[in-house]
Amino acid sequence: MYRIKNLETHDIIIIDKKEAIAYLAHGRLGLGGGKGSMPISIALASISRSSSIVTMFNPNHVITSKYVSISAHMAEEGGNHALPNLQVKPPRPSATLMITRDGDDGVEVLLGKRSESMLAFPGYYAFPGGGVSRVDKTASEVLNISVQHCAILREVVEELGLAPEKGRMISVDDDFRKMVVEDKSNWFPLAMDGDIPIDTDGIRIISTRTTPPFGPMRFENTFLHIHSHQHDEYSLVGQTEFEDARWMRPCDIIGAWQNNVIKVAPPVVTLLMEVVRCLNLTNQDMTKVAIDLEARKPERRSILFAHGVQVIPIKTATLPPANYTNCYFVGDPNGDFIIVDPAFRHREGMEEIRDAVTKRPGNPIAVFYTHSHPDHLADPGLLKEAFDIPIWSASNTANRILRDGEILELGNQSWEVLHTPGHHPEHLCLISESGLIAGDMVAGIGTILVRPGEGEMVTYIEQLKRLRDLDPHLIFPSHGPVIALPEKKLTHYIEHRSSRHEKVLRAVEAGNKTIEDIASVAYADTPNAHPRLAIDQTLSHLLSHEKSGYVKNIDGGWVRA
Repeated sequence: MYRIKNLETHDIIIIDKKEAIAYLAHGRLGLGGGKGSMPISIALASISRSSSIVTMFNPNHVITSKYVSISAHMAEEGGNHALPNLQVKPPRPSATLMITRDGDDGVEVLLGKRSESMLAFPGYYAFPGGGVSRVDKTASEVLNISVQHCAILREVVEELGLAPEKGRMISVDDDFRKMVVEDKSNWFPLAMDGDIPIDTDGIRIISTRTTPPFGPMRFENTFLHIHSHQHDEYSLVGQTEFEDARWMRPCDIIGAWQNNVIKVAPPVVTLLMEVVRCLNLTNQDMTKVAIDLEARKPERRSILFAHGVQVIPIKTATLPPANYTNCYFVGDPNGDFIIVDPAFRHREGMEEIRDAVTKRPGNPIAVFYTHSHPDHLADPGLLKEAFDIPIWSASNTANRILRDGEILELGNQSWEVLHTPGHHPEHLCLISESGLIAGDMVAGIGTILVRPGEGEMVTYIEQLKRLRDLDPHLIFPSHGPVIALPEKKLTHYIEHRSSRHEKVLRAVEAGNKTIEDIASVAYADTPNAHPRLAIDQTLSHLLSHEKSGYVKNIDGGWVRA
């Protein structure tokens, strides 16, 4: 038995029940407690400098001696299997441009639909723009204008074939635009030669937003604006970022987004909501609105993944790079809603969630837990202090035990409960026209672990297929950003896990008996896979194959049944 001596080591430690309870009492392990918590039996803790990954086993599940011995062996190897200590990169500066015009029925804004091949927000409507490049920094020094202005002048040429001149957007010569598309560094000399206009009159900085910390790529984005009283038509020829573009009234954009007709990037949604509000106050005078926004530069109010789905990322001790758990407010934006997975373990996180609840119209009626892993559970004392509302989950300790197929009426929204075991036996999802609250079935960043003795691999794959068949509009994971292409993501998960499941079986059939050898063969196609996690997941596959009658364990070795 290995005892915890130093929580900054990189060892795997086996903790017996008394030790686990002792460390829980001293706040060294965030395992929850009270209603909704998982009973403590044996904890396997993988400790890294950046986080603590704790797998809890319910007493109803069997912990085999084989698993304990494997873990003890790995503990002896110590730092040779250190979990990655990832360096968090600062947000990259970027810029986007809101182009408006006076339409027949009011102010219109130009939005582009991002290609589904884009890494960020594929299939979403967004403003033209992109990251600040080296050429933008050079141009900024020479032209004595901000790098954000330079970046947006260049990006609009690339993406729309337009450039501002004397307060209007004009077409750029096709040959010059092609040169910029092929190599962005061509923009600056063409601009200096006068071949591409670089007039910044009328371009205002109206807001700044920073990508939330759960994203794999983070940007500190500057929103700029120009109102074009006269303009040439945009062109999407030659570029790859937008597959479509259209002029729409801001109120119509918000309406289509609320009805799940189109997908709109979250910062664009909240900015357009502010524009709609200001237009109504100024009798549709966009110039006055822009001046007001320039003076106030409103920051992020909330992160709206969809109508009725607001997210607050909470710092948690999860497997890097997913160091945050998404807490969701789900339901009527102006009525009843539930708080999903408020994973705060400290007062700071509790106060952040409580403040967000205070600012949101409507009433929180329950806390909903997707499952009882520690990185989803709130500290019971802090939770009770913040919200005097019941707990809903699949656990028999909940105030309301939810079942598969139940419909939750949350104001003017209806969400269906889905029991989706596999990652966890009591795992729940929620689905509506807005999308899927997925818990830990899939992740927007990192990976999903199916822990041996707790999860079940075949069941997990079957539930992934079920979720794919439901064809959700979006997926809202517990870790990482919103998943814009659900079918693509779920299909990838299904194919990847099914392939690995088959490789584990083939490794046994080839005569490999130890779990280390089986893992080495099954993960030969992913040499960068962490040895600990490879062995951990290989055991899950083996236990599932054992349950299905394909393999068996004899004298500590795995053989075909």
